Amino acid sequence: MIRYLALGDSYTIGEGIEAAGRWPVLLAARLREAGIAIAEPRILAKTGWTTDELAAAMDAAEPLGDRDFVSLLIGVNNQYRGRSVDNYREEFAALLQRAIALTRQRAARVLVLSIPDWGVTPFARRELRSPRRIAQELDAYNATARELCAAAGVAFVDITAISRSRTDDMLAEDGLHPSATQYARWADAALPVAQGLLAATA
Repeated sequence: MIRYLALGDSYTIGEGIEAAGRWPVLLAARLREAGIAIAEPRILAKTGWTTDELAAAMDAAEPLGDRDFVSLLIGVNNQYRGRSVDNYREEFAALLQRAIALTRQRAARVLVLSIPDWGVTPFARRELRSPRRIAQELDAYNATARELCAAAGVAFVDITAISRSRTDDMLAEDGLHPSATQYARWADAALPVAQGLLAATA
């Protein structure tokens, strides 16, 4: 049975939706439907976490042990708080190496999702934040993450374009976080990549 650890923030814990709608839970279910024996994900994520806060939570957590598969989605709160891309690069790179270490140095068992664009949401409009600036900053963050993943041999799935869809069913009731419908689309995008990574143990 494949042991799956999902690391992240509100987007991984599924703020505002039922647990069954979280994208790591949906991804695991889809993988099982595809014949891959994967356990329910152990999720280490909390709304509001930045890269350093996730790292601290990993330090404080019970031993996470060896894992067969690790996903990582982190950084939106760094951008929200106005932190630099250079700071993100340093802290994300460290998290990426920790994720790889959890899989016994199997970089091909780590999956990173891009940061979605919250600038298209009603929440951003209420905060009078510039959607264009948010998009530009998140694009820079995601380019950095993609570059680091490529250098480390880690798969990177871009779900940012999905998050930029403005259909009414894409957001939870808070007008900020994704709905289960949007998370399902993320899981669909990640599925073929995850299948490829895990096929050897199916």
